[in-house]
Amino acid sequence: MNKKERFERVISYFQKEMPIAETELEYKNPYELLVAVILSAQCTDKRVNLITPDLLKRFPTPEAMAAVDSAEVFDYIRSCSYPNNKAKHLVGMARMLVNDFDGKVPDDIDELQKLPGVGRKTANVIASVVYNKPAMAVDTHVFRVSARIGLTVGSKTPLETEKQLVEYFPEELLPLAHHWLILHGRYTCLARSPKCEKCGLTAVCEYFQEEQQKQK
Repeated sequence: MNKKERFERVISYFQKEMPIAETELEYKNPYELLVAVILSAQCTDKRVNLITPDLLKRFPTPEAMAAVDSAEVFDYIRSCSYPNNKAKHLVGMARMLVNDFDGKVPDDIDELQKLPGVGRKTANVIASVVYNKPAMAVDTHVFRVSARIGLTVGSKTPLETEKQLVEYFPEELLPLAHHWLILHGRYTCLARSPKCEKCGLTAVCEYFQEEQQKQK
């Protein structure tokens, strides 16, 4: 099976089994999603969703968050991973939105990456989820799942993975494909103990085929 055929089989499977795939972060507007994604770095979406209601009630706009120092934000996010750094990033992000972007979250990936706490993955998430742009955000789930299945070959960095996935997924499917791979990695293709017995992709998965060969 060549790479193009593998992608076609994977797309066909997810279109049937997961026609609707969305972020599990809770948000009402681009600013709220940006806050949530910054908080989600090395932290579960479930934990972030517990934190954001009180945080966003206190700081409902970039202007509100830009007006305080990071110590006040820290009090609302202390149960998150790396709260000190994230509090500084959030305040810095809010101030830049207010000062440089008229309080609006930009839709350009390069512009987004100018914001404190926003790397390429976060920028791609915002561009894809909010603005439906053909961007592929690569987190640990996407990186692992795409390599295991064989969608990527020899990729050593998230950017290499992104380039390979963007090359083979149809542009219009990229926002959806991002969530397919994340959710598959979160609930089926787990890092330490993948649930291969419950996976519908074993026929096209290189990892599964290799494991089967080891048992012979």
